[in-house]
Amino acid sequence: MNQTTEKQMLAKAETLIEALPYFQRYAGRSFVVKYGGHAMGNPEAARDFAEDIVLLKAVGINPVVVHGGGPQIGAMLKKLGVESEFVGGLRVTDQQTASVAEMVLSGAINKELVSWINRAGGTAIGLSGKDGKMVRAEKVSRTVKDPDSQIEQAVDLGFVGEPKDVDTTVLNTLSAAGMIPIIAPIATDGHGQTYNINADTMAGAIAAALGAARLFLLTDVPGVLDKEGKLLTDLRPSDIARLEDQGIITGGMIPKLETCVQAVESGCEAAVILDGRVPHAMLLEFFTSRGAGTLVSKG
Repeated sequence: MNQTTEKQMLAKAETLIEALPYFQRYAGRSFVVKYGGHAMGNPEAARDFAEDIVLLKAVGINPVVVHGGGPQIGAMLKKLGVESEFVGGLRVTDQQTASVAEMVLSGAINKELVSWINRAGGTAIGLSGKDGKMVRAEKVSRTVKDPDSQIEQAVDLGFVGEPKDVDTTVLNTLSAAGMIPIIAPIATDGHGQTYNINADTMAGAIAAALGAARLFLLTDVPGVLDKEGKLLTDLRPSDIARLEDQGIITGGMIPKLETCVQAVESGCEAAVILDGRVPHAMLLEFFTSRGAGTLVSKG
C-alpha cells in the first residue's frame, strides 16, 4: 500500500469513527426524507441518494422517503395538451390534472425511485398515502391578495389537499421487516376523494407521526442564508418569524421552514433543509460534526 492510499484509507476510517456515536444514538429511529422532483432528472444524483438511503438502513436507521414530482407532472400535462391554471402562484388542480398527477407520482416516479434503491442493495416498497389508509387528506383552503384591492380572497385550488391524519401502522410494519417505504404524496379523504399533496407537507406530517429523529428536506439551495450569504446552521422555531420580518427568509423557503417548525412542534426531533445536489449531503449533515444544511429544532 503506497503512502497516498494509506492516507485515503485512514481518512475513511476516521470518518467512520466520527460517525459511530450517531449510529449508536439513532439505531432503530426513523429518518423521513423528502426527495424532490428536480433531483430525479440526474442519474448520478439519484444513484448517490439511493446509496445513502441503503446505508442508513444498513446501520440500523429506518429511512422513509417521500418524493415530489412537480417538473415531471408539468411535462406530462404539456405532453397531453392539458393547460395549467395558476392563481397567486398556486396550481389549480382539476379532475384531469389530479389524475395525471397520480399517474406520474404513484406510477413512473415512485417505481423509478424504488428501482434505484433496490439496485443499490435495499428492499424498497412503493406506496402512496392511500395504501393501508396511511394518510387521510382534507381539502386545502388558501387565500390570495387581489392585486388591485389588496383584499384577501378565498381560492379554490381543486383537488389539492393536506394531511389531516397519519396512521403509521404500514410504515412501522415495513421498516421492522427490513424494507424501505417510498411514498408518493397522494391521499384520499374520508369519502374516497383523491387529493394531490405537497411533498414537503406530506413528509413533515409523516415525520411528526413517526416521532422521527430527523426530517430532511432536500432542495436546490444550501439552506437558509443570512444577508451576507452565510449559511445559518441552527435555528429555533422562534427565529423563523424574526428572519422573515427581516427579509432574510423569502419566497419558497417560507413554506419549507413552516413545514419544519410544524414537524418539530408535533413530534419530530429536528428538521434539516439542505442542498440535495451535493453528493451525500444527507450523510455529511448527520454523521459528521461539520453539518451541511440548516437544522431546525426546539433546542
